[in-house]
Order: sequence, then C-alpha cells, then structure tokens
Amino acid sequence: MNNLAELKQLVEDWGIVGAGGAGFPTHKKLDSRAHTVILNCAECEPLLCLHSQLLSHFTNEILSALQNLAGILEAKPIVAIKESHKALAESVNKQIPVVVLKDLYPAGDEILLIHEVSGVIVPPSTLPIESGFIVLNVETVYNIYMAKPVTHKWITIAGEVKYPATINIPIGTTIKDVVKQITTDNPAYIAGGPMMGHVVDSSYEIQKNINAIIVLPHNHKLVQKKNVSINLNRAASACCQCRSCTEMCPRFLLGYPIQPHRIMRALVARDSNADIFKGAVYCSLCGLCEAVACPQSLSPRSLIKLFKSALPKLNVDRYEAIPERNMAYKRISTKRLKMRLGLVKYDLNAPLEMVKI
Repeated sequence: MNNLAELKQLVEDWGIVGAGGAGFPTHKKLDSRAHTVILNCAECEPLLCLHSQLLSHFTNEILSALQNLAGILEAKPIVAIKESHKALAESVNKQIPVVVLKDLYPAGDEILLIHEVSGVIVPPSTLPIESGFIVLNVETVYNIYMAKPVTHKWITIAGEVKYPATINIPIGTTIKDVVKQITTDNPAYIAGGPMMGHVVDSSYEIQKNINAIIVLPHNHKLVQKKNVSINLNRAASACCQCRSCTEMCPRFLLGYPIQPHRIMRALVARDSNADIFKGAVYCSLCGLCEAVACPQSLSPRSLIKLFKSALPKLNVDRYEAIPERNMAYKRISTKRLKMRLGLVKYDLNAPLEMVKI
C-alpha cells in the first residue's frame, strides 16, 4: 500500500475494526489530519492480557505495521504500555517512543489515554482526530500487519477454568465450543472485561471486539451485580446525593459535562426533561461509579447506559463547550480493583497459545 486512500480501502475490505471496546471500523479512523498515532497497550481491566502478549510475541511485526501506518499518515507513532510490563516497554522503546502508564483503571479509555500521553484534552462533542490523534489497540494493528480478512479473534479465557490461556479462535465460535475444563458447577460467563463486559450464556458467539471470556461461579458477587435488574424507583428513593459517583468519574474530572449524581437527582424528581441527561452521551461506561464509588450499591452506570442509548433516538443536541476543568482524574489501581471485584484468585498466567482452534 502506497497511499492513504489505498490503505483505507484495504482495511475496510479486510473487515478490520477496533479489536476491543465498541468495535469502531478502523478505516473510518484513518485520516490525514492525524499528527500522532497511539498504539494502546494499556489494557487496564483486571485479568485482560492479550494485547501485551501479542506485542511481546509479535513485536517487530506490530511495530513495523505501526511505523508504516504512521508513515502513510505522516504522523508520529507512540506506544502506551503499563508500568507492570517494564521489559516490554524497554524493548519497544528501542524502536518507537513509549509512554509508560501507571497500572490504573481506566487508563485505556481513548480520551484519558490521549490526555495521559500528550496532555491534550479532546474537547467534548469532537472526535480525537479533530485534535490530531488516532488511537488503535494492539490487535487492530496486528490485523493490519496480517493484511487479510479478519476471520479469527484472540481472546483470553480466565476465571474458573483449569488452564487459563489466550487463544486464537474463529469469529462466531460459541463459548460452549471453546471454554473447556470448567472448575465450577453452574458457571456464569462474562464476555469482555470484568468492569465493562456483560453476562452471556454458553451459546454466545465470539465477536471481533471481545477480548476475554471470564468464567465465574453463578453466585459470584460480580455476576450478581451485573444481573441486577435496574430499578428506577429504588434509585430514586435511595440515592443520597453524596456526589461520590461524580467525584470519581474520570470524564467529569477531565472537564466533560457528565455528572452522574445529577442524573440520579433528576430521577428522584421524575424530571424526564432535565437538561443534565444530555451529559450521558459523554459517559465512557467505565463503571467506576457503581463498582467502586457508590456507597449504596446503586447502578448509575447502568442507568446512564439506558439514557445514552436513547439519546440518538431523541435527537438531543450535544454540548460544544471546551472543558474548563483541567484536573488530574481519579483512577483506581488495578490491584485494588481486583480485590474489590473478588478476582484476586483468578489473576493467573494465561499463556498465549500459538495453535489456532
């Protein structure tokens, strides 16, 4: 590939999307306005490890693809890696500049990562490219290097399994066909990370943007929390307006107009027209508000997710204001988060298996 137009067409033809998160089509991210391309190896959710593993196993291949991509875009490549992968960071830094991130959650969020790497705050209601940034995770760049249609997905199998591992499987494979030797009766499955993933059944088919399948006992507190039905009446009657959810919200502290406690207040008042609901569009759904911050075990993230999904249908205008707050955002250490979620016993090595299934 010799030019951006050709690259974009090939990436679209290969079906490459963000290999994690929302699965945004990668060809739509590639833009000549970029001055910096960030390779995201933050991988800040507990138990997730495939991106650091891929970068360790295919260092030269992934970095060569990143350099070629940055060259076509005439942009600067940067790699963001957690401090817990010191050896990997030192190895990569010999070829491409590395920014070492503290082992915190949610450092892998695109907006927070850009701020961590560059000090730049992407204004609300704009895309990162409008500030000159493209963020791609490791597997996405690996797929660009492979230069062929994406038919397989790397995923980490963790939790109540005899042999945790990171494997490469065909997209569309069901959990029951790939997760073997489960060590608990009546297991529950979380597709994705423990914070942002969701509970699925064994017939769930692996998608391009799923990084892990976590197997847990059906009565594990994390599974129970994710299975709780959202009760608006309980939220309205129980929320004490302590502001803990807002004070721990990374996007709010970075300056974005998202205030979970005010959304909860609007629910108490049954004010369905409250302007504050517009701020839901800026929620990254990181889950700190309900997994860590809320002292009453309410579900602000889940409620905000409902409003966020409804906003496009309501045709709500987005805020255009540039952030006024330039505060250091609060994050929680991954180690502490594992303890909080009851996942310490599952923090085991999940070696990357090179044999395709």
